[in-house]
Amino acid sequence: MTLIDRRRFISGAAGLVSAAAVSGTIPGITMGTASAVAPIRLPGVARLSFVHLHTGEKLALTFRKEGVYDQGALAEVNNILRDWRTGEAVDMDLGLLELLVRLRHKLDTKGPFEIISAYRAPATNAALAANSGGVAKKSYHMRGMAVDVRVPGIRAENVYPVARGLKAGGVGLYRKNDFVHVDTGPVRTW
Repeated sequence: MTLIDRRRFISGAAGLVSAAAVSGTIPGITMGTASAVAPIRLPGVARLSFVHLHTGEKLALTFRKEGVYDQGALAEVNNILRDWRTGEAVDMDLGLLELLVRLRHKLDTKGPFEIISAYRAPATNAALAANSGGVAKKSYHMRGMAVDVRVPGIRAENVYPVARGLKAGGVGLYRKNDFVHVDTGPVRTW
């Protein structure tokens, strides 16, 4: 298998994991919950790195090796993607993490995702929605299924079509603040 064929296979396999999780065909894994993580046999490793713009925290790690999710690494991811206003954390959706791996690969970048917002406690989301027309009252952020990111060195308007092309959930472009929203809800764009 050539490198390009392998990349297509891995990218497609990650998409199948998201689709299977949505349909409930992988026991123990459903969209929005990662608490009952069962091993999924995806080839290779999955790495992510983050810089949280509100807390200054940084994280770079491998969270999946040869189909097995590292529970300690997932706990670290859940911590950095917590609601930075309340400190509350949830198990982030595995499909979202795999989506970020695919996005990073498609953008051909090794740099960290700059986190603007990930998990939001219901009270945080309600307060934001009350003060802004751009915050959904039933946001996927409250289910650990969404993240707002910047990619250093790549403008959001260039990240947006790549994320849209993955067809793995919702994708929103926020030009004014130069970030992209991605989630593992239904495929839609704004």
